Amino acid sequence: MNRNLKGKRILITGASKGMGAELAKLCAKAGARLALVARSKTELEKLEIEINSQGGDAKAFPTDITCEIERENLFRQLKDHFHELDILVNNAGSGSWNHFVDGNEEIVRQLMEINFFAPAEMIRQAVPLLEMGNQPAIVNVASMTGRRAMPSWTEYSASKHALVGLTEALRGEMARFEIDVLLILPGLTITPFWENLALKTGKADLGLEKGMSPLDAAKGILNAMTSNKTETVLGWDAKWMLRLDKFFPRLINWLLARKVEQLYASN
Repeated sequence: MNRNLKGKRILITGASKGMGAELAKLCAKAGARLALVARSKTELEKLEIEINSQGGDAKAFPTDITCEIERENLFRQLKDHFHELDILVNNAGSGSWNHFVDGNEEIVRQLMEINFFAPAEMIRQAVPLLEMGNQPAIVNVASMTGRRAMPSWTEYSASKHALVGLTEALRGEMARFEIDVLLILPGLTITPFWENLALKTGKADLGLEKGMSPLDAAKGILNAMTSNKTETVLGWDAKWMLRLDKFFPRLINWLLARKVEQLYASN
């Protein structure tokens, strides 16, 4: 099935910057009607103005999706504005770059709230609107670490694994509503995500300069939406890591453990 985005009513979380903002612009060019969701009212309204000034159709809904009251208010507004919903893109997320023993309970809970509990509840509240939509879909933007957990991304990996598990379970459940459930697994991407990490105590050289641009990542998500691809891996690093892990998991475990030992040998 191919999905034409013209006229589609699309909600994008984490829409104020990075991949979310670029995806919103691409969807607008494809003729979609957009609900832009993020905490930053200023950034969202700038994006709304930019899209609408170029002939698009976007409306900003500043919301903290981790807050139950704000989520409920968001969906009341969406029902008034759209009446129905065609696509929900769970893109908002947060991370932490540290070894688990250097973190704390607050970081674990913070990442689970934004990366798992919030998307889960967004889906729960979106289903009644998606049921009435045209070619409806849920698009969950997880991470390569949702398939292959990585050292120093411990809490982040756990939260993204939870989102991947939810996504896979929902495919069977959403079939009765004829709602497609798509999973996106990006690798390194150059976005403001890196500026807002809970901790930054990891030692490895991540090679961020080699990461995808937000636009390239957004193009990959757009292609997954239009082609209705069940699972999409984005970025050279994610593709080779997940392929190697599929066939040589013990080798990957050994290489990662060896690298960590070398980085922390002085300790």
